Amino acid sequence: MDKNSGSDDNHSGTAELQIWQLADCRFAYTLNNSQPVRCTWISDQPLFYSDFEDVTDEDMLFDDPVLQALERDIAQLREKTEAYEKIAKDFVVPENNTSRLFLEDASFATERVCSAPPSLDSLLEVLQQSRLASQFLSFAALQGVKLSPSRQVMDASYDRAGQVIWIRTDLDLPLQILLAARELRRMWQHKNGAGLHPLAFHPDFAVLINRAQTADQVAAMVRVAWELQLSGEKSAWMRLENSPLSDLSRAFAREAISDFRSIHSGSAARATLESWFLSERCRKADRQLIQQMLADYQGYAFSDNVEASRMIALDLLKALGKMPFGQNYLTPVVNQIISDPVFTDVRDRANANFLWFIKFERSFTEAEKEIKPSLPAKDSRPSALVIPLPSRDGGDPSSSRANGTTGAGGDVVFLSLPRGD
Repeated sequence: MDKNSGSDDNHSGTAELQIWQLADCRFAYTLNNSQPVRCTWISDQPLFYSDFEDVTDEDMLFDDPVLQALERDIAQLREKTEAYEKIAKDFVVPENNTSRLFLEDASFATERVCSAPPSLDSLLEVLQQSRLASQFLSFAALQGVKLSPSRQVMDASYDRAGQVIWIRTDLDLPLQILLAARELRRMWQHKNGAGLHPLAFHPDFAVLINRAQTADQVAAMVRVAWELQLSGEKSAWMRLENSPLSDLSRAFAREAISDFRSIHSGSAARATLESWFLSERCRKADRQLIQQMLADYQGYAFSDNVEASRMIALDLLKALGKMPFGQNYLTPVVNQIISDPVFTDVRDRANANFLWFIKFERSFTEAEKEIKPSLPAKDSRPSALVIPLPSRDGGDPSSSRANGTTGAGGDVVFLSLPRGD
């Protein structure tokens, strides 16, 4: 204990305080009537010791199969990314690209107008260098579909009734290649039973089918560009690499570089499809479809039958992944696509609200039809009630009417419409 002593011999009013060193002591923590942790002698840097360790062993974390699988996936993704980065430098647009394009447009604007008819010969020649595009062209020729130039379309369009694919000729060649690949894939969908209009389905499955058809067209476009750059025509792939579609092209390239067999097996196209669904492109596609739903007033064949829409959607997705050669790249994941929220959920709030309104309106209409009883056929002819008035001579009005004569007073006729009108 502390010992204090004071001296006041000289009665000077001063006091002296003396402190002796305390004996060494220990202290411990008490947790739930136990002392798991103790401390060394008190000093400026005490050391703490624990009688036991109540922590998760780190070695157990390394043995977790989920973490091991995640580490393998991350390592594979890093390896694929690094492999593609080695060749991605060849597709970088130079800094003076904007000025170069301006000069090209300026020289084009000052040239004399050429009266020669527009032609797609150069486009067809380039498309023949891609195996997938050449197969599409051969299939189109067998089906009687032809590619024709036109300036009456925005960029490119497939006319089902006219059996023709219209492509603008005033676009540059890389853009024409990509648009032609997209419309050729749309024609393939139509001729192979995968081009059914999304509005023919229940609204939930209509959203999925519309997304899948659009993503499949983009995947075919990316694959054609990749095959062309392998053959030496790099303009289309360079356009993809320096466009908003670069995330989709890189997803395809990572799989194709790591294993070239993924092109024919469908792994590369499947990776592109998944990247499309994980992006914000679903929002734009959903908005366009919902606008068509709001404009539709009578519906299509299976729009109100959920089970029929589900079965037909499964068959359509299987037909959607069919290729002219190679494996069907959607067959392994058809059940996942139709049930996974990543593919089916409407993540945009505005689109989800409008879609709910459309489904509610249709369900209300169907319920109203079932509840409303069947009424007999109504007679549209008005009914008449004749009230005879007595004649002035006091005779019976019925007798005069029977004799073919009427009194001077005449008759009052009331016309009434059928009930319910």
